[in-house]
Amino acid sequence: MCLVAGASRGVGRGIARALGEAGATVVVTARSSETGARTDQRSEALEDTAREVDLAGGRGHHYLCDHTREGEVDAMVRWVLRRFGRIDVAVSSVWGGNEGYDGVRYPDGAAWGTAFWRRGLAPLRHGMETGPLAGLLLARAVAPAMVSARGGLLALVSFGTEAYLGDLFYDLAKSATNRLALAMAEELKPHGVTALALAPGLVRTERVVEAGMGGEAGESPLYAGRALAALAGDPAVAERAGQVVHVADLAAAYGFTDEDGSRPERYRPDGAPPQ
Repeated sequence: MCLVAGASRGVGRGIARALGEAGATVVVTARSSETGARTDQRSEALEDTAREVDLAGGRGHHYLCDHTREGEVDAMVRWVLRRFGRIDVAVSSVWGGNEGYDGVRYPDGAAWGTAFWRRGLAPLRHGMETGPLAGLLLARAVAPAMVSARGGLLALVSFGTEAYLGDLFYDLAKSATNRLALAMAEELKPHGVTALALAPGLVRTERVVEAGMGGEAGESPLYAGRALAALAGDPAVAERAGQVVHVADLAAAYGFTDEDGSRPERYRPDGAPPQ
């Protein structure tokens, strides 16, 4: 049984779809719903993702949840456990740091890479809250059930931070996410639970395509999804605990391809804004 947070669009939707391809039961959660508010005035909704899981061969379920609110996250996990009895895989693909970015400017008027001393801290607070903090809230909620079951995979969707990413706010949020995966892995490892960070490259998300940057992005959201599905099916996944695992490296190791049959190589940052 799989839980994917932040699955109304982007990489989260790709992960849910790939888990559906593997025949999994997948609960998808997000703030954007057909019956309620949409984040950032986007058109995508989590019900769409649940239907894509069904079409891919799995069983999709949806649950409306704001992953920056501890009470909502805890209530959602309790609902999942009551209905399904266990959580084998939990993924946080929650990320609001690019909300309002049009390919040129953020809502505060700053461009990608604007010097940190020329920016207010509100965007950084929002990025941390909708990135590493959201991942921690999900992990705190699902960890007791995984520890009790002596097994499970907890994955945080992030980005590789081996080199500076070109924007202090983005770099700090992703570095914190990767460090969170490392620290959680250390505490969960004795209980048979694996935590890690999953790093796609430049992904053709809905936002990227609408911003006219689709040609620069070499991966579809499904590529990261198939990476996660491969990890979930690997009995030796604990060997990767605490690591930042790159989608392209996993494609070479496990033999999967992107949606079009290609196998994009690992992304190397050159100053362009990741999404």
